[in-house]
Amino acid sequence: MLLTASELSRDQPAGSWFCLRTEPKREHIAAACLRQISEVEVFCPRLRFRKSTKRGLVWFVESMFPGYLFTRFEYASLHRRIRQRPGVSGFVQFGERVALLPDVLINEIRSRTGPDDLLEVAASMQPGQEVRIAQGPFQGLEALVTRLITARERVEILIEWMGRSLCAEASIGDLLPLTDPRA
Repeated sequence: MLLTASELSRDQPAGSWFCLRTEPKREHIAAACLRQISEVEVFCPRLRFRKSTKRGLVWFVESMFPGYLFTRFEYASLHRRIRQRPGVSGFVQFGERVALLPDVLINEIRSRTGPDDLLEVAASMQPGQEVRIAQGPFQGLEALVTRLITARERVEILIEWMGRSLCAEASIGDLLPLTDPRA
């Protein structure tokens, strides 16, 4: 829904959320500053995932919607205060019209996140899943996951190499899924 600022000041629809633009990589700062205003409800969903680095597997947390967050408040009395908070660049607008999101949409996204607005994305591998080896001496070869070794975040894979089937262990972070494990 798109409304002008004057329409919002007169008659703001109940249950509407605003989408705010934030400074790059500052969504969490803007959200923390907005949460200091008691009349403002803030939703800043983030993703938590592990990524293979030179130091090994490392946990990362990033915004689910880079450069944006969602707020609910009374526009007429608080829009200037909201716009001036650290990390906030402004409202998502199309010309003179401010974008509003329905409560149902935010609730759907919220239902997938935990209590801290975090969604953990697990690199799930399943037996029978086809993968490509991304690192190590067999880099580039395709393999088949045969067994999970979850305590060490490793899997057992079957590699067809030089006309033979080899069974090997590999770190989950060194494999790229070629098929969906849920298929």
